[in-house]
Amino acid sequence: MRHKFGYRKLNRTSEHRKALFKNMLNSLIKYEQITTTLPKAKELKPKIDKVITLGKKNNLTSKKNLFTQLQSKTSVDKLVKILSQRYVKRNGGYSRVIRAGYRYGDDAPMAVIELIDRDVQAKKVDVKKKAQEVEKTQPETKSKENEKKKKSKK
Repeated sequence: MRHKFGYRKLNRTSEHRKALFKNMLNSLIKYEQITTTLPKAKELKPKIDKVITLGKKNNLTSKKNLFTQLQSKTSVDKLVKILSQRYVKRNGGYSRVIRAGYRYGDDAPMAVIELIDRDVQAKKVDVKKKAQEVEKTQPETKSKENEKKKKSKK
């Protein structure tokens, strides 16, 4: 029986576990939806709810506490400015865990953890940057290839 065990260790050391959840919290705040294993998602849910509740206070002490937990200024800013405004009338329950089948390689149960009333465009934050970089590099390579062809014809 597992009576009075507070959390899952996830087969990691305490420092590794803290870093894992810090990174997952930052990703969840940034993208508002992430896919992970079911036990990690279940452990992350209370942590994100507590972080959002702390962000709703919007005073200097809570911002400092958020920064010590997240260690990312962009995450703290988004939490205080955007997410706290979104959940003003909601008293808890800011996230949900949805089961998402099993992973192909090791058959681990997967889950999607997302924020309630999430912004669908938040998933595409980094995609635009990558697409723009690809577009910038492609014309340069084509022009260089054309120059090489012209030189080889001469």
